[in-house]
Amino acid sequence: MKTLHLSETREFKENGIKRFLLHDSPYFRVLNFNLRAGQVFPVHSHPAEGQLTIQVVEGKGEFLAENDAAIEADTGDILVSEISEPHGVRAKTDMRILVTIAPPF
Repeated sequence: MKTLHLSETREFKENGIKRFLLHDSPYFRVLNFNLRAGQVFPVHSHPAEGQLTIQVVEGKGEFLAENDAAIEADTGDILVSEISEPHGVRAKTDMRILVTIAPPF
């Protein structure tokens, strides 16, 4: 068993998205991405089977899908998606997201 401390990963980059790999195993992967207001984690997909979650740890923004579809996202909101389904994030304020991928690819 281990404990992850998100308070230790509250770092931002001015020109890019700050990424932390928090956990990696054959069963799932957990990543923390920190975006400055206005930054976009581009819509993308992966040719793999499985699911992912994107949880807003801090801030406000939008979950993005293909065709410019957007869903408002606030602290505590969680998106659940197939890995192969297009997904992304746009930060309206400084925003921290936690991404879980199962199984990892």
